Amino acid sequence: MYDPKSPHASEFINDNEIRETLAFADAHKNDRVLLEEILAKAALHKGLSHQEALVLLDCSLEDINQKVFALAKEIKKRFYGNRIVMFAPLYLSNYCVNGCVYCPYHLKNKTIPRKKLSQEEIRAEVIALQDMGHKRLALETGEHPVMNPIEYVLESIKTIYSIKHKNGAIRRVNVNIAATTVENYRKLKDAGIGTYILFQETYNKENYEALHPTGPKHDYAWHTEAMDRAMEGGIDDVGCGVLYGLTTYRYDFVGQLMHAEHLEARFGVGPHTISVPRIRPADDIDASSFSNAISDDTFEKLVAVLRIAVPYTGIIVSTRESQKARERVLAVGVSQISGGSRTSVGGYTTEERCDDTAQFDVSDQRSLDEVINWLLKLGYIPSFCTACYREGRTGDRFMSLLKSGQIANCCQPNALMTLQEYLEDYATADTKEAGERVIAGELTHIPNEKVREIAADHLEKIKAGIRDFRF
Repeated sequence: MYDPKSPHASEFINDNEIRETLAFADAHKNDRVLLEEILAKAALHKGLSHQEALVLLDCSLEDINQKVFALAKEIKKRFYGNRIVMFAPLYLSNYCVNGCVYCPYHLKNKTIPRKKLSQEEIRAEVIALQDMGHKRLALETGEHPVMNPIEYVLESIKTIYSIKHKNGAIRRVNVNIAATTVENYRKLKDAGIGTYILFQETYNKENYEALHPTGPKHDYAWHTEAMDRAMEGGIDDVGCGVLYGLTTYRYDFVGQLMHAEHLEARFGVGPHTISVPRIRPADDIDASSFSNAISDDTFEKLVAVLRIAVPYTGIIVSTRESQKARERVLAVGVSQISGGSRTSVGGYTTEERCDDTAQFDVSDQRSLDEVINWLLKLGYIPSFCTACYREGRTGDRFMSLLKSGQIANCCQPNALMTLQEYLEDYATADTKEAGERVIAGELTHIPNEKVREIAADHLEKIKAGIRDFRF
């Protein structure tokens, strides 16, 4: 029986409920009366159930699909405006004891060089990222209790936060490490992390166990219940995701929404972010061997329906995706992207791309400045803001501001100020010119007059080189 409040994975991700949902959606996907009812509910901007969302996703009626995309754009605009939060992954180690068949870090891979960064090497990587202009990182490691213990991760976080280089500083460290204990999650919370990220990969238990034949990650329940333990440990911002292409996308789409419903039901706040990566080739991994890959059209609609179903949750797309694919999904729901990314251990300090330790091939290989320039010319505001995290506006506090619409008075000025900071310190001439135009136009859109005046004053201080205030 499906029980979103249950702490047990088999109950809040219930296979029978998913299969019943798949059958219901297949039977009603072109039921115009039901579809119009679902769209009317979605127009209230309060989300949809997993069943309602799948009916929309499966729909093949052209006029209804046009309404779906239009509503997704409307919701994106209401809650996130034109802001796109920027981040970069930082790979600390690719040592791993798991046997995941889709990841080149798997234990049996003898062709990939194994590497673990020392604290000095981490320092060099962070300085390289700061020199690009990054302020927000996502730490990545393989699962290896000896080579990558929690103590190593905690020491690395401390090192990262300690580095002040020129005008650079990493203000938020998100962490994507293997499922662990409540005690270890408390340690991560005390270390000052932002979001704890863990991808489910697939919610289909049978397929999950086949795709993870060996290692600690084989334990479906331990992995799936990790977000519960993280929140029990005091981490109120968590990020979920699946790897589309491992199982049929409809099954994982429903499972992902059921997981969000579970966190909302049990803890009063759903996931801070949802990631939607697609399978990519890397080292000994042939992506074409996975038969459940999804097209760009399906991917775009999936993101649009996610935006409608979970309007308060950030959606992340990385450099796994091409420039063209990212442009499509930015319009219908994505609110965070990476830029200038390296998915290899030590990849930011090599003069040429170092892909021999990469977890996956990067499709969008542009520099951060090229990505920023592209976003600006599309009319977006690239944001390096981390103020909500540092001011304690996380978890239900962040969600209450978002749901009330008051978040714009925080995010809009902070986005503009951190963009101005980037323009002054790191941008090329063309990017700076494009950014100045965007800032001048978007400053007038800050709803609160007093906030708008403060933001304008701070923008002038940034141009004058004054950085003695917090964003």
